[in-house]
Amino acid sequence: MSHEQIIQKTIEWIESHLHEQMSAEDIAHVAGFSKYHFHRIFQSAVGMSVTSYIQRRRFANAAAALLHTDHRILDIALLYQFESQEAFTRAFKKIYHLPPGKYRKIMKSIISKKEESWMEKTVKGWVLSGSHPFHYEMGVDHKNVHQGKASGYVKSKTVQDAGEFATMMQQFKAGRYIGKRIRLSGFIQTKQVQQFSSLWMRVDSAAGDILQFDNMSNRPITGTTNWNYYSVVLDVPENSAVISFGVLLSGPGQIWIDQVSFEEVDEHVPSTNMEMASELLEEPVNLSFEEEME
Repeated sequence: MSHEQIIQKTIEWIESHLHEQMSAEDIAHVAGFSKYHFHRIFQSAVGMSVTSYIQRRRFANAAAALLHTDHRILDIALLYQFESQEAFTRAFKKIYHLPPGKYRKIMKSIISKKEESWMEKTVKGWVLSGSHPFHYEMGVDHKNVHQGKASGYVKSKTVQDAGEFATMMQQFKAGRYIGKRIRLSGFIQTKQVQQFSSLWMRVDSAAGDILQFDNMSNRPITGTTNWNYYSVVLDVPENSAVISFGVLLSGPGQIWIDQVSFEEVDEHVPSTNMEMASELLEEPVNLSFEEEME
């Protein structure tokens, strides 16, 4: 089992126990590593300690509960393992810069106005592409988030064939990453994905040739899944010009993405590049179609 698979297994367990007390020993046991070794792996991949991850996930869920339920602040605080409303308020204010009651009042008003605007269906910096983008919708979700206040999503609307797909994507110049190995990572959640969904990245030359590519087709995300961590690792060759990336949804369903990041990694992190072309032969073969397959 790879380090990423171990992290995914552990995060899946954490997500199902956010309402319960968790110890570092419990989490390390789930991962099957010593506490020290696992925490080093987790910090390297996710960019924060396991303790910080759990705290941020609890805050994200608590913030969503403030906005989308009528539960008392005390009940929300206790549900997410804070010893008192006062302790929850102090910690919440450090992250969201508002006490919970004021956050609930202000953010409810802001989100209500955004949801009334069609502009919410456009997402700054992102475009919707694919084989049939008009059969899908992309947007910003303020209710279902991994951390912070919003996530991005793609969902099917009028998909007519399993082969249809759409991607919410970006492109940028490869210049600053030339000669480096980079990791694209993010947190993804899915709902009723029947065919295939994934994180993806592609490195192209100026002529449009694909130099490096991975769309997770050998490890697809299907069905309904909770928030979890995924990554794609590619090298950026000397003749690279453009890096493209995004999330892909094939067929019916919905995919959310949050906390996307790029970082340079060393050669100890394996590349996930998928070979796009077979080796060229020296000359053509079987031109009469009479050669049998071995």
